[in-house]
Amino acid sequence: MTRSVRIIPAILTDDPVALEKLARQAEDFTDYAQIDIMDGKFVPSNSVTCEQLAALKTKLAWEAHLMVLHPENCVADFRRAGAEKIVFHYEATPEPEKIIRQIRKLGAKVGLAVNLETPILAIARLVKKVDSVLFLAVHPGFYGARFLPEVLDKIAAFRKEYPEMEIGIDGGVKEDNIVKIAGSGVNFICIGSALFRDTHPAEAYHRMKALVEAGKP
Repeated sequence: MTRSVRIIPAILTDDPVALEKLARQAEDFTDYAQIDIMDGKFVPSNSVTCEQLAALKTKLAWEAHLMVLHPENCVADFRRAGAEKIVFHYEATPEPEKIIRQIRKLGAKVGLAVNLETPILAIARLVKKVDSVLFLAVHPGFYGARFLPEVLDKIAAFRKEYPEMEIGIDGGVKEDNIVKIAGSGVNFICIGSALFRDTHPAEAYHRMKALVEAGKP
């Protein structure tokens, strides 16, 4: 494999008690996590709030993946809560450049998330203004949603167009598809249910990491 591929645990819950538990589990095997934020509008589900995240005591560094409409209304709150990187959806706002500038002023890194239906050409003007592009491999908003394999062709095309860009994938990653996903051109893979629904999340993480490093099932 020509590049090192990181695995980032993705925490998704609407329960602050579960948030605490998931963070503690993640601390056993990583120092960095993604926390999914949902508003019940951009996606059907809801998640923990900014206030609940601000109250979380954790050793983890974390990024906020905002699956919310009008993310400009809450990016400052999540930065204050501790997010080192804020990932927002291209489809959630008519003014993505404004949000990028806003996040930069807050001193955070910027990630741009893209749903499967959005063509690469639509985000071309934004790519060099962000730190990473996150491709959704599911229809967002549901834990354990089905992986949509056509995203891999999209990632491969994007990698060819932007060879130096940091690229991530999020959604539907399992032990039986992670090797193929890792070979598509991504730098990092966000994994939620395949880790945290396992009886032993740390063991699941190390198994998947080993698969990626070995490059074979």
